[in-house]
Amino acid sequence: MTTRLLPLLTAAGLLLAGCSRGPETAAAASPDLPGVKVRTGLARASTQPAAIEITGTVRPVNRAHIAAKLLGTVAEMPVALGQRVNAGDLLLRLDAAEISARLTQAQAQLNQAQRDLARESDLLPRHASTAEMVRSLEDRVTLTGAMVREAEVMLGYATLRAPFAGVVAQTMVRPGDLAAPGQPLLELEGAGDFQIEAGVPESLVAGLQLGSDLPVTLVARDIRFNGRLKELSSAADPQARTVLAKLTVPAGTAVRSGEFVRVQLPGAAATTILAPAAAVSHLGQMERVFAVEHGRVVLRLVKTGARVGDEIEILSGLAGGEPLILAAPAGLREGQPVEVLP
Repeated sequence: MTTRLLPLLTAAGLLLAGCSRGPETAAAASPDLPGVKVRTGLARASTQPAAIEITGTVRPVNRAHIAAKLLGTVAEMPVALGQRVNAGDLLLRLDAAEISARLTQAQAQLNQAQRDLARESDLLPRHASTAEMVRSLEDRVTLTGAMVREAEVMLGYATLRAPFAGVVAQTMVRPGDLAAPGQPLLELEGAGDFQIEAGVPESLVAGLQLGSDLPVTLVARDIRFNGRLKELSSAADPQARTVLAKLTVPAGTAVRSGEFVRVQLPGAAATTILAPAAAVSHLGQMERVFAVEHGRVVLRLVKTGARVGDEIEILSGLAGGEPLILAAPAGLREGQPVEVLP
């Protein structure tokens, strides 16, 4: 085991020794290397807000739980899960036999009261009835008419229609089930506009402004867009210590209800080193760049972070202002002389 490790340790030592040599030492160690023409880009220091990611969920702007207002059996449900409906389409009908009987009874009482009022009104000019009797029957007609209208309204609650165009997202009952007042029966989601709901940590709320655009990534399909902050709750969740924020989704963006997204929030400003992404290459698990010092190549081992456009964040290994070789040619070695092309 010791014999096998010796060559590896020796090679690692030589590599580290080569990375730590200055340009004069590297040039002396490689005096016969041919020159090469290269193009360079500068590593630069940049002060910008640190990006902090939070998670969110895509939700439709229009969303409703369709519930019953009366007790009855589900008699008809012509829609199915995932079906598209238009505003006013029938979603569900309850069998409200008790309300129907009440309406029939109230209508009969109204008809009787109207006949009695008509008879007494005809007798009043002939002094065969009294004004008090006529007024009493008028009140009776008014009362029974209100009973009819009440029964009609209650019977109307037995028919549930779509309040807006959308998709049936969930069904909680089937024909034959008993529906109680306040019990959710269907969930309807709008098929048009979408929004993102996310919990923002309390410490980051102060840095947000309504109307600002925030970068959003749809994780499953790697779709990126900017969402505009349109609502920010004034109350915090006491358990999660977050504040609910809602962002608009641009029209035409291919999103679906319930999808998982990441939202980038601006954090405290920090100074980072950005280098051209084309200057970074890999050797095994190591990340490296080739800098130019005094006309010769100097190898730098680096650690990278997030990519920002055509640049990449350098967490360690570089300082700002160093010229880096772009798209380093194969076989480039430390100490090799270079000619920087304009």
